[in-house]
Amino acid sequence: MLNLVVPETSPFHMSDYAVALVGKIMCYAICALAMDLIWGYTGILSLGHGLFFALGGYAMGMYLMRQIGREGNYQSDLPDFMVFLDWKELPWHWTFSDSFLATCILIVAVPGIVAFVFGYFAFRSRIKGVYFSIITQALTYAAMLLFFRNETGFGGNNGFTDFKRIVGIAIATPQTRMTLFVVTGLTLLAFFLLARWLVASKFGRVLQAVRDAESRVMFSGYNPLPYKLTIWTLSAVMCGVAGALYVPQVGIINPGEMSPANSIEIAIWAAVGGRASLVGPIVGAFLVNGAKSWLTVFAPEFWLYFLGALFIAVTLFLPQGVVGLVKKLGRKAA
Repeated sequence: MLNLVVPETSPFHMSDYAVALVGKIMCYAICALAMDLIWGYTGILSLGHGLFFALGGYAMGMYLMRQIGREGNYQSDLPDFMVFLDWKELPWHWTFSDSFLATCILIVAVPGIVAFVFGYFAFRSRIKGVYFSIITQALTYAAMLLFFRNETGFGGNNGFTDFKRIVGIAIATPQTRMTLFVVTGLTLLAFFLLARWLVASKFGRVLQAVRDAESRVMFSGYNPLPYKLTIWTLSAVMCGVAGALYVPQVGIINPGEMSPANSIEIAIWAAVGGRASLVGPIVGAFLVNGAKSWLTVFAPEFWLYFLGALFIAVTLFLPQGVVGLVKKLGRKAA
């Protein structure tokens, strides 16, 4: 409303840039919430959630590339990068990319299946702790190298960009961008309510028991595998949906989204906001990315130093994050 109704001359007007920025950060907040479910409530630290985010983004990007049609530089039914590489037809994994319904299914199915298969073998082998974190990072890095290759059909180093339409509607109009913004906000709210219901249920209590003492859970007659595998897969699907919402708002997707640094940032958002609080990771995503947007404009060379210092400071002085600090101050005031 502040963007569409309030006039630009008003100090309360929200610019198109601010709409795009907040929409992007809400996508990041979904990832942070997904991280909180597996790290904060289950004790599984993943350093590879950027992979699931990128898989959802690529599924949406493939659909958006097909929506360009013959409006590309080469006026071909094939995406421009395929024409440039002298491809004659679409590869098999682009078969359903012209259908929005099929794309929505793939956005959920691809990250979910990859996470399920990987998680099944990892959790069945009882890999945990730092070893699990390293393996997830290695998986993401391997996928990034794969997607960088031109012959895989994912645009190589440049990825996908220059999108024109989504479901037949021009993607660059303020109305479309606002619609994407609202859909992202509603999706974040829906995932938050789902997460809140899960952690308050018996399922959530078992997850927290696995986090605190997995061996005792096993001695009590519970098999941790299905619980860990379910929340791990759900977390991956959440990141995939976030990636799919991110791409049309930002206008590009490339293998850089799978870089290890991006996955580490997701963990930092959860840590800064406060693990095992649900609200905390969302707050952390907004705080860190808001600071990033400001600092990369005024002092870009200091951003990585600031991020590293922030993570160290939170680990040493705010183990419960910003939300934990607010709760602590509130109890003291009471």
